[in-house]
Amino acid sequence: MPMHRIPLFCLAVLATMAMASAAMAKPQPARVSQADIIKNAAPGDWRRLDPDNTLVMELQGKPVIIELAPRFAPQHVANIRILTREGFYTGIGVVRVQDNYVTQWADPYDEDKDKAKPLGSARASLPAEFSIAYKGLPLSHFKDADGWAPVSGFVDGMPVAADPAKNKAWIAHCYGVVGAARGNPLDSSNGTSLYAIIGQAPRALDLNITVVGRVVKGMDVLASLPRGPGAMGFYEKPEQAIPITRARMLADIPVGEQPAIEILRTDTPTWTALVEASRHAIGGWSVHSALHSNICNRSVPTRDIPKSTP
Repeated sequence: MPMHRIPLFCLAVLATMAMASAAMAKPQPARVSQADIIKNAAPGDWRRLDPDNTLVMELQGKPVIIELAPRFAPQHVANIRILTREGFYTGIGVVRVQDNYVTQWADPYDEDKDKAKPLGSARASLPAEFSIAYKGLPLSHFKDADGWAPVSGFVDGMPVAADPAKNKAWIAHCYGVVGAARGNPLDSSNGTSLYAIIGQAPRALDLNITVVGRVVKGMDVLASLPRGPGAMGFYEKPEQAIPITRARMLADIPVGEQPAIEILRTDTPTWTALVEASRHAIGGWSVHSALHSNICNRSVPTRDIPKSTP
């Protein structure tokens, strides 16, 4: 390089370094913690459960509350309502607890024609409801890559993955999601046997099973049951099943006895801020921010309904 150009080159380097230093020195916007975002959420950021689409089971003296997803599985949800109201779930039990996978409940005598519970007016088989149309879906998008689908986010409080090119969207198998067990035929699920994910999200199940909702309260109950000793976590004898003492639709529970909880909406700026906050480490302990979040590590907050709320 000619000697007379060196000073100009050095000046350019120094100027670049100065600009970089200034950028680094520029104060970064203050981050708000997830806890503070939830604490400061406005009343309109919360919603109550739909009584006609909420299943409340009692297991070991504790409630397990499942929010159903009629947008994604309307026929299965309709059948679950019938099964609930006609008493099918009351008295059946948990027949399978496979570590880091699922807790499943069903009639433990379903293979014994003499002892199996009748379905009543519920349908014995339903068409597969693995996905719905993506177009027009009110999805609150996640900015980070999902790994299992081109697009992901939340709809109605449900973790949803989607493939716009195929016009498909589906509820992802995240922790707490509830699906309808089936055999080999695609139309062999009817809601008489349901399962909840109790471990790391088995996303390979996506688009293979109908998902009917998610547990909003009671995962501590489902995830802490004794693991089944049999293959795939099944209990080996019908009498080992852990009974569901009662199952009701929320709409059928007297108002004074209804669980009083609210769910944070997933279609508001507060939700968007909460998701963004989960991408950043805040506080003295954390030294690294992942700058990434996905639908299966972002749970939807719940809270007890304030007593002053009518």
